[in-house]
Amino acid sequence: MHIILQIFWTFLKIGAFSFGGGYAMLPLIEREIVSNHHWINYKDFIDIIGISQMTPGPIAINSATFVGYKVYGFYGSVAGTIGVVTFSFLLVSIATHYIMKFKESKAMKSVLLGMRPALIGLIISAFLSLAKESYHDVKSVFIGIFIMALLLSKKLHPILIIAVSGIAGILVYK
Repeated sequence: MHIILQIFWTFLKIGAFSFGGGYAMLPLIEREIVSNHHWINYKDFIDIIGISQMTPGPIAINSATFVGYKVYGFYGSVAGTIGVVTFSFLLVSIATHYIMKFKESKAMKSVLLGMRPALIGLIISAFLSLAKESYHDVKSVFIGIFIMALLLSKKLHPILIIAVSGIAGILVYK
C-alpha cells in the first residue's frame, strides 16, 4: 500500500475508533504511529503532543498533520488530516437527525454514561504514558507539581500556563 494511503487509513481508524476527544485518542495514536508503523519514535511523539497543545485546533488533527508531514511531507499531512476527520464528518452529517430524535432515550443515556468512565481511563492512561517520558528528573517533577498547583488554585489561561512552564524550564534548566 502506498505510504499516503497508509497515512490516510491509519488516521481514519484513529478518527473512527477514538471517542472522547484528543487526550482519549492519545493511546491509540501512540500505538499506531510509534509502535505499529514506527513512523516516529516516542520522544518525537511527546514533542508532537507538546506542539499540538501550543497550536490552535484539536490535538488529533494537529497530530495527524504533524505526523503526516514528518512521514511524507505536505501530501502526508493532507492525508493524515483528511483521514482523522473523515469518519467524524460522515458520522455527524448522517447522525444529526437521529441524535436529536433519540437524545432523551434511556438507551442513549445509558451508552453515554457507560462511556464516560472509559474515557477517563483513556485520559489517565495517556497521562501515565506521557509522564514516564516527561518526568525524567526531580526538576521536571517540580515543574509539573508547580504547574498543577497553579491550575488547581487559579483559573489561568492555557497560554499563560505554557508561558509560565517555559519560564520555569529556563530558570530550572539553565
